[in-house]
Amino acid sequence: MNNRILRLAGLFGILTPPIGFGLVALSISLAPWFSWANNALSDLGAKGFESVIFNSGLPMTGAVMMMFSTGLFEMSKKNLIGTIGSVLYLLASFFLIGIGVANINIRPWHFYVSVAFFVTLPICLIVLGIFHFLNNMKMYATIAWFMAFLAAVIWAFPWKGVAIPEALSAAFVSVWQVSLAIWMYNREINEK
Repeated sequence: MNNRILRLAGLFGILTPPIGFGLVALSISLAPWFSWANNALSDLGAKGFESVIFNSGLPMTGAVMMMFSTGLFEMSKKNLIGTIGSVLYLLASFFLIGIGVANINIRPWHFYVSVAFFVTLPICLIVLGIFHFLNNMKMYATIAWFMAFLAAVIWAFPWKGVAIPEALSAAFVSVWQVSLAIWMYNREINEK
């Protein structure tokens, strides 16, 4: 494995959640009408200045996710299961970009990319968890599978608005991502 690629990808993996959640939080702060209980996060992309932040923030976050995916591809090259998981993660980053580009006003496409994003992420974690397990990275496999379970099961509860399950699902996936990104980032240091 190329540790320089892993180290740089790890940095992007660590930065993804603060960038994504930070821009969403900024959008919420500009939208006094927003309700966690009654809205979807995508409602922030409908109108007003908050929509500019939200609709541009998601593609920025998706681009940073793509940079993290280079590390996933690097660590899983020549491994079919790892490559499939890496492709799913990259696909999820494209879906996140699509949520911002095909904002809530662009129906039905916004719905399609939103559902695709929130379905692809847990599946990606399950597949990458298998890769981790088969490559003696059992702690990361456990984190991936547990976070995939939480990211999926949160949708089973009855929600009036979907902002809470959207945020929690993304947060659960972020736990796995940051833990693996820290491993990637420290890889070069550990091998010296």
